[in-house]
Amino acid sequence: MDLSFSFYFTSIMLGVGLAMDAFSVSLANGLNEPKMKPARMTLMAGIFAAFQFAMPMTGWVCVSTIADYFKAFEKFIPWIALALLGYIGGKMLYEGITCESECGCKTSVTAGALIMQGVATSIDALSVGFTISDYNFAEALLACLLIGGVTFLICFAGIAIGKKAGTKLAGKAGILGGCILIFIGIEIFISSFF
Repeated sequence: MDLSFSFYFTSIMLGVGLAMDAFSVSLANGLNEPKMKPARMTLMAGIFAAFQFAMPMTGWVCVSTIADYFKAFEKFIPWIALALLGYIGGKMLYEGITCESECGCKTSVTAGALIMQGVATSIDALSVGFTISDYNFAEALLACLLIGGVTFLICFAGIAIGKKAGTKLAGKAGILGGCILIFIGIEIFISSFF
């Protein structure tokens, strides 16, 4: 097992790169729910981290076992991310436009929406399984744990920043959060062609 500085550095940088979409979604969630409690912030960041851990690990398993089937699925990843983030962002945008925060409408992200966000922001991490395919199981597991840990820290920070800004933006936060999610979905989709 090669646990050199390069291994840790590469794993952490992969985590930073993969966490950027989840950071933006976390920021949007914080904007949408400025009174979020620390326990919920931890849970939300934990869900993003769990998906960012699981997806590269799943990719590694797929490369090790069913690589040909996985390659056929890989071209649908941007479409899935676009559909999920477009749906969630559109719903958040609609609710932000039709419901002022003073009217007592529910503004928190539901568990189902949070799971969809986790899948949408981490599905591209499946392909990281290809980049770590030469790792043995223990190395792949450690790399994915590092990716998940980095994602947790970045997402927690994103939620906290979003909460601060959400308090200042009041009723417009849901609109901004929905726009951010839609933009991320479009960005993932467009960047898959380059």
